[in-house]
Amino acid sequence: MLTTVNPGADGNKGRATTIAAMSELDVTDDTFEQEVIERSKTEPVVVDFWADWCGPCKALAPVLEEKTEAKGVTLVKVDVDTNQRVAREYNVSGIPAVKAFRHGNVVAEFVGAQPPARVEAFLEEITQPPVAESVDDPAVAEALDAGDYERALQILLERAESPDTREDARQLMLRIFQELGQEHPVASTYRRKLAAALF
Repeated sequence: MLTTVNPGADGNKGRATTIAAMSELDVTDDTFEQEVIERSKTEPVVVDFWADWCGPCKALAPVLEEKTEAKGVTLVKVDVDTNQRVAREYNVSGIPAVKAFRHGNVVAEFVGAQPPARVEAFLEEITQPPVAESVDDPAVAEALDAGDYERALQILLERAESPDTREDARQLMLRIFQELGQEHPVASTYRRKLAAALF
C-alpha cells in the first residue's frame, strides 16, 4: 500500500489517500518468501535490491517503477541495509542489483543503473509467453503443460543426439533453460547433459 498526501487547492494540509498498489511492494527478510518466491510461481516478479545512500539506486528507481508499471510486472524493493539475509542469499555484492524471478528462481538480472531501453529489453525478456504456448511438438508440449520440465528436456536431449533433429532440439532446450533460469536445478542438470551430448 502506498499513502500519498493530496494538498488542497488552497495549499492547506490535504487529505491522506491510501492507494492499493500491487505493482510495487517493499519487502523484508521475513516477507521475501511469500511476496517474491511464492508470487513468482504465478507471475514474473522483479526485485530491486537498493539502499538509501546509493545514488545509482535513486537514478534507476523511477525508470524501474515506470517500466514495470507499463508492463504490468510486480516490482519489489529490498533495502539491503535492513534486509541483509536476503541480500546475502542472492549474492548481492553491488547495488542497484535487479533480479527477475519466475517459478521461484532468478531467471534474469543486471547490476547498476541502466538506461530505459535496457530496462525495457530486460522486462520484455522476462514477460515472454511460456515456451509451452509456442511448441508444435505434442510430446514436449504435453510435458511442459504438465509442468514436467525434466521430461520435456529428456525428450529433447534424446533428439539432440541425432544429427537430423539436433539443432531444433538444442534451440528449444535453450528456450526452456531461459524460462527456468540459470539457478533452476533441472536447467543446470540438462545444460550439462546437453553440453556432453553435443561436444
